[in-house]
Amino acid sequence: MIDDFKAYVVREDEGGVFSGQIETKKFDSLPPYEITIKVKYSSLNFKDALSSIGNKGVTKKYPHTPGIDAAGIVVSSNNEKFSKNDKVIVTGYDLGMNTSGGFSEYIRVPSEWVIRLPESISLRYAMSIGTAGLTAALCVDLLNKNNGIKNNQAIVTGSTGGVGSVAIQLLSKLGAEITAVTGKNDSSEFLAKLGAKTILSREELAMKFRQPLSKGIYDVAIDVVGGEILSGLLTCLKRNGVIACCGNVGGPNFSTSVFPFILRGNKLLGVDSAERSLNQKESLWEKISDEWMLHDIEKYSRIIGLNELDYELKKIYDGKQTGRVVLSIDK
Repeated sequence: MIDDFKAYVVREDEGGVFSGQIETKKFDSLPPYEITIKVKYSSLNFKDALSSIGNKGVTKKYPHTPGIDAAGIVVSSNNEKFSKNDKVIVTGYDLGMNTSGGFSEYIRVPSEWVIRLPESISLRYAMSIGTAGLTAALCVDLLNKNNGIKNNQAIVTGSTGGVGSVAIQLLSKLGAEITAVTGKNDSSEFLAKLGAKTILSREELAMKFRQPLSKGIYDVAIDVVGGEILSGLLTCLKRNGVIACCGNVGGPNFSTSVFPFILRGNKLLGVDSAERSLNQKESLWEKISDEWMLHDIEKYSRIIGLNELDYELKKIYDGKQTGRVVLSIDK
């Protein structure tokens, strides 16, 4: 019988300062849900970084264990859909927000959050995808249904981060010509390996597209940044072009005119992967483990241990992450 386990716990001190450390937690401290999972891998997302610094819009009560993703093995189940030793994935919903998350040896969650791991992929591969990759896949799926991908001109912002880097790999696999927008001056080689044909700095994008309507260049776009970057993208879509918007690290507000919509028929689509239905997530995982399988994704993901979380979470918050970061609980 398991009495206690290790977890990364964020606490608030008397001065209102938040910090995380590895602690030993009692097994009976897990929430009273149906499925108990021994976590093998998690992954790092921007929302985890926000939770780790005490952002009350993400996590309301502390002490708390972040980690909005988890992949592992069922230890016990009170739901007939899952059995002991099943390999499973949990991404999003309330995991790591107000429910104790994946930066831990064990989690306990509702059965409605759990997906059985597809046979063709490993637990590590699943967390190389994680919520960031699932968000990228949702964006690509929406763009493909609205405007097609093959042979089209695509542009991706926030391209070196978790969502952007997976988006480039998926778009490349589906045959798009990709322009990657980045704020990192030393990332050209990395982005080219992912599949980008052209690299633009954020400053170049801002300078290039200042008019209410610029020359139509791109058929589809994935925007992870928001703010004025999104404003620029809206001016440079071709007729019937589509943007999938899924982030706001550049700010929640942007400016536009009606011209892209009424003169070119452009679309701006919002994407949220955390609260998607389980059926929608299962459908995407089937694609990601089959026709959209990214065979090289583990080359572009780094493995870290619990004792490295402080450093890596700060890197994500500061916008310095490149590619995906996977947490191995056993490392």
